[in-house]
This record gives sequence, C-alpha cells and structure tokens, in this order.
Amino acid sequence: MLEKIRHSVSKRWAAAALFTTLAACTTAAQASPYVMYRDPGCGCCEKWAEHIEANMKQGVEIRDTQNMTAVKDANVIPKTLRSCHTMIVEGYVIEGHVPAKEIAGLLREKPANIRGLAVAGMPVGSPGMEYQNETHPYKVIAFGSNGPTVFASYN
Repeated sequence: MLEKIRHSVSKRWAAAALFTTLAACTTAAQASPYVMYRDPGCGCCEKWAEHIEANMKQGVEIRDTQNMTAVKDANVIPKTLRSCHTMIVEGYVIEGHVPAKEIAGLLREKPANIRGLAVAGMPVGSPGMEYQNETHPYKVIAFGSNGPTVFASYN
C-alpha cells in the first residue's frame, strides 16, 4: 500500500514538473523578442523603438549593423518600401516607422498572406520622426504574397 502511495505521489510530482516546464516554454514563446536592426549612426530608430516599447509593453532588442542592405535583402523587403530600420517579430518583418497600433493588429490577426508592414522613407510625424507639431501624410503598406497593399493611412 505504501508503495502505491509513493508511486502516486511520484506521478503527481512528475506531472507537476512537466506542466511547469511546458508553461515556461509557452511563456518564452509568447515573449519572443522584438529584434530591430539599425545603422548605429541613426538616432530616429531608437526613438521608434521607445514608441514600440511604450505602446506595446514589449522590449526591443537593438542590433547595430553597418550593412542594412544585407538585412533588407535577406528579409525580401521591396526596394520601394525600404526605410532606416528593420524589425523582426513573430516571423513578420516591420520596415521603418510603422506605428505600434498597426503592428499590434498584424500580430493579433496573423494574416498568412502578409509577410510584413512598411512605412517607406522617413515621413515627418510618424513614430520616431516627430518634429514640432508637423505631420506629413503617409501610408503603412502590407507586403507579401498578394503584393503591396495599403494597410493603414495617416494624415
């Protein structure tokens, strides 16, 4: 009888250990890093990363590189959509000054036909490109298997 109790307790401890391990793995997967590549001489990239951290409650790992073209080529970012920094998160590519709101929507919806979002260039008034109270219109473009499409517009 005592042996049955020991065996039952051992099974419970093993199950608890397995559950704890699986929970830790799930949490780690959910907290996958937001990795941003940037040229070390660019200051607006850090401001944009602060916007993401503040609005998405997620840390951004900044990786400086002298060869941003290689990063963009490796992530198949169309040349017409390129900007100063590139972030990889949950398998999606975020190019340039994309607002946190649009990234959150992409990560929530997880559309299969979208490879990433981009704000081409460095439009004044976009996150990280604030200047006085000036804002220029810009579009957030989704790119992927269906080609580029407007994901959101800002005026």
